[in-house]
Amino acid sequence: MLSWDQMGLGKTTTANAVFNNPIYTKNKGTIFFEGEDITNLKTDEIARKGIFMSFQSPEEIPGVTVTNFLKYAKNEITGKPVKIFEFKKELEKSMEELSMNPKNMERSLNVGFSGGEKKKNEILQMLTLNPKLAILDETDSGLDVDAIKTVSKGIEMFKNSKNAVLIITHNTKILHSLKVDYVHILVNGKIVKTGNADLAKEIEENGYGKYK
Repeated sequence: MLSWDQMGLGKTTTANAVFNNPIYTKNKGTIFFEGEDITNLKTDEIARKGIFMSFQSPEEIPGVTVTNFLKYAKNEITGKPVKIFEFKKELEKSMEELSMNPKNMERSLNVGFSGGEKKKNEILQMLTLNPKLAILDETDSGLDVDAIKTVSKGIEMFKNSKNAVLIITHNTKILHSLKVDYVHILVNGKIVKTGNADLAKEIEENGYGKYK
């Protein structure tokens, strides 16, 4: 699934509202996930329900390695202890698929990482945590063509009949390697048009003018 519009018109705000980010105040409306009202749940509780969000500008966490961060997150999400040897093997396999340097496993999370490495690391988190719904907030921003292809590959690795992916973007490059089921155009916080992949092609060719 794709949520797509111009910059500054409500994409990231909507995603943060889903996760009940405390810097935003929800004045009205209800958010349902799998038939359950999650409007007022805490962010960690929402994550345990199976929702994941990647960020436009991933945070750096000095002193916490990529491995330890993901191990702790996996344990918190599943409620089960992580077997470290098997866990590292799974990480190594996913990192190889994403063309990531395996030495990054023992580096502090995102510290000194390039923009492309940070975005790949977000996809690695998604693959590791295996959520029911992944919200990818401009994961493709600032990436070169090769990095976008790698991120797209990670999304395809993740996607199956039991989960869903919502891609927030204002660029069509990431769509070229993906099968898109729905396209939504969001303007000023409201969906003004819904279609299939052909709608994305229309916007790529003609712009957003008619939907403003």
